Amino acid sequence: MAGADYEDAARDDVSLDELVRRNFAFVDLCGFTSLTDEHGVGQAVLALSTFRSVVRERAGWRGVRVAKWLGDGAMLVATEPRPLIDAVLRMEQTLDQRGCPLPLRGGIAAGRVILFEGDDYIGRAVNLAARLCDEAAPHQLLITASLFDAAGEGLAGAQLGSRYVRGFTRSVDIVDLSVGSWHETAIPDTN
Repeated sequence: MAGADYEDAARDDVSLDELVRRNFAFVDLCGFTSLTDEHGVGQAVLALSTFRSVVRERAGWRGVRVAKWLGDGAMLVATEPRPLIDAVLRMEQTLDQRGCPLPLRGGIAAGRVILFEGDDYIGRAVNLAARLCDEAAPHQLLITASLFDAAGEGLAGAQLGSRYVRGFTRSVDIVDLSVGSWHETAIPDTN
């Protein structure tokens, strides 16, 4: 692409049609490398198989799409916040019920992002959800406060306040859904 053509294409207003509002979650099994080292490949494959089966089942149950698999993790995308939140909460419960030896952690954020070539999401919301997952402890689900508020009633969480997240210049208001919703709240299974 010639220099002038590239500059015209790079202007923000040229690409506005490619921006979409989506809700993103990253989920990750904690301790996968240690499990493999301590118990061998067989146990690792069993844990990974259970994880992927549960993610597929619970994502499909709520109309959430698995955007990509990330080894012992996954990136999930949804058009509405509540189905995504419910699906991730249910994933943790189901993994525990099925005896998965590894705890889940997750991060959820939403916003306008680039939908590139029809199947790749790029932008702040994607990066924020990934970073929140990275910062979450085992059995912890971190979500932006604005998305928590938009999700509607019936969720319990602890306001963690404004925090700096690695890679972001502005602080982000964060809610910990592992307090209340993650284990104690029974999420009805309509499947």
